[in-house]
Formats: sequence, C-alpha cells, structure tokens
Amino acid sequence: MFGSTRPQITLQIKKWGDLIFVIPLSLPILSWILTSQFGLGDASACMTILFVFGVVPVLDILIGKDASNPDEQHHTPSLEKSLYYPLLTLSCVPAYLFLIIWGAHIFSSDLYHWAGKAGWVISIGVVGGLAITVAHELIHKNSILEQTAGGLLLAMVGYGGFKVEHIRGHHVNVATPEDASSSHYNQSLYHFLPRAIFSNIKNAWRLEQRRLARKGLSSLSLHNELIWWYGVSAALLAGFTSVWGLMGALFFVGQGVVAILLLETVNYLEHYGLHRCAKDDGGYERVTHQHSWNSNYLLTNLMLFQLQRHSDHHANAKRRYQALRHFEDSPQLPAGYATMVLLALAPPLWRRVMNPKVNHYYQQDTGAAENPQ
Repeated sequence: MFGSTRPQITLQIKKWGDLIFVIPLSLPILSWILTSQFGLGDASACMTILFVFGVVPVLDILIGKDASNPDEQHHTPSLEKSLYYPLLTLSCVPAYLFLIIWGAHIFSSDLYHWAGKAGWVISIGVVGGLAITVAHELIHKNSILEQTAGGLLLAMVGYGGFKVEHIRGHHVNVATPEDASSSHYNQSLYHFLPRAIFSNIKNAWRLEQRRLARKGLSSLSLHNELIWWYGVSAALLAGFTSVWGLMGALFFVGQGVVAILLLETVNYLEHYGLHRCAKDDGGYERVTHQHSWNSNYLLTNLMLFQLQRHSDHHANAKRRYQALRHFEDSPQLPAGYATMVLLALAPPLWRRVMNPKVNHYYQQDTGAAENPQ
C-alpha cells in the first residue's frame, strides 16, 4: 500500500494508526449507549464481535497490505527508543481493567436478556483477546514495569501461565513436536485447542519448578511467579463475586475463557504446518523467520500491534512491535487474522486453503526444509 510513500510519512501513519486499538475497546460502550438510550436491544451486545469478525476482514481487503519496513539505520533506533509505543501498550492495563469491571456491572444488570448477556461476555472476551496481544508484547521486554503489566493483563483473563510458558517453552520449542502451541499439518483447531491450553498450564508449572529448583527454592513458595499471577486472578474472581454474586463470577470466567480460546486459535494459525528440521545431535535447527506465518494486512496489524509480523517476532523476540519487519521469504497467510480465525473454525475449508499453501511453501526454492507430510 505504501510502496510509493516516503518512509517518514509511512512511519507517521503507522504511529498514529496504532490508536485504532481504541475502537474495539470503545465498542462495548457504544453498545451500551445504543441499548440504554435508544432501545436497540440484545443485538447491540454483539457489536464488537461483528466489527472484529465482520467489518475488519472487509476493511483488510479494501485497505490492503503494507510490506514496508523501517530503515534499519535511520528509523529503527529511534523507533526502539521512543516512549510513545511502550506508553501505548501500558495504557491497555487500566483500560481493560476498567472494561471488565464496568462490563460485569452491565452483565449483572437487567439491560440485556440472556441472549444479549451471552453476546456481551463474548464481546468483552474478544477485547480480552486483544489485551492478550498487548500482554504478549509486554512480557517479551526486559523492564520490570512492562513484564508486570503484561502479567497483570494475563491475570485479568486467568491465563498467567502464558507469561512463563510462552517465553521459556513456546519460543524455545516452536515448530517442533515438543511445542503444543505449534499446530501440525492436517491438525484441526478442535484437536489443537485442548492440548494447547492444558499443556500451557502444565508446562508453565514445570518450567517454573525447574527454575526454582536450580536456585534451591521450593515451587510452593512465593518465589514462584505463577502463584502471584494466579493469585491476582483469584482475587479478581473473589472481588467480582463479592460485588455481583454469581453473575459477576460467570462474567469474569466467561470473558477469560473467550480471550484464551481466541489467543490459542491465533497460535494455531501462526505456525500451522511449519517445522524446524531435527539435527544429528537431537536438537533442532535455529528458529528463523521461516517458522511462522506472516501477514501484512495493514488494518489488522495496526489493531494488533504488528502481531501478524510474527515471523520477525520469533526470529527476534526482543524487537519491539513498531520495528518488526516483513521478509519476502517468510510464509504468507492469505488473509488477516480475523479472517483466518473464522476459516479455522471450519477444518475442511481450512485444510483446503492452507494445506496447499504449506506444500507450496516447502516446494519453493526458499531454503526452507522439505515438508515431510
């Protein structure tokens, strides 16, 4: 899209375009206004769902792709040092905390009937999935502030183990049989999800237990960071229950489940069918930008803080989202994440679209290893 645009202008467009994440955060408020003031009814509770999975895929096509990269010498250093981008991600912590507190209040009121309540909790959970995207960016950074903020966002959806397993498990074992968060060729989403979720929880405890054992510490001590994150989740659940009763508990658990399912569905499509070759010593080849699917659809990249440039992220995990790059020889998804999530819900259609792409990618002269499937 920006092939003929000056790099400095492109960077400014992206910089302010990152504020698009405010739209899904604000849609539940608009839904509430339309219902409480104009009597739109239960349908308005689904506005966020319709925007993310209905409007965004269409706009992705209309707006198109952006394959431009920041200049490594002139632009990347200033992008990495700018405070604007981390402040933007950090602002999501109070924003999502407000949203789930206010969302629980609306859920427990008589504003919506049960159909509307279901749409409401799913809508908030979809925003929670976007919040996990921000958490994902934050937990990869070195600062204690950003790591803590990322952990808090994950605790708000009850998935604190992701902070440990994603960094020390997924990024180490990605695109290998050892990684439950890397989907295999021909594996359906519905086969993938239970294994990914339960393995994430189990492996997080195992990894933290190993870390503490090396220091001579007990995994049942307060040195275990998982106890803190799950403790925050438990405290939030207790707080929601004490204020709004069973409805508060249902809302908190419900929005978390939706957010987690959305996260793991995205994990499913990010590495589908890709693999690292085993070496003679029993290890695997180094992780490169060829082991994750990339997508350059501009709107979704702005809304998800460049998460779709996942190829560069796995090759350079500490690189900040605003500096992530497109690589021509990375495998490319045929659409943005919102469209791909919908496609993954129908395994026959998913295989019809993605299996040929996996096969074609491994048949290209890209330097990628041959697909053994």
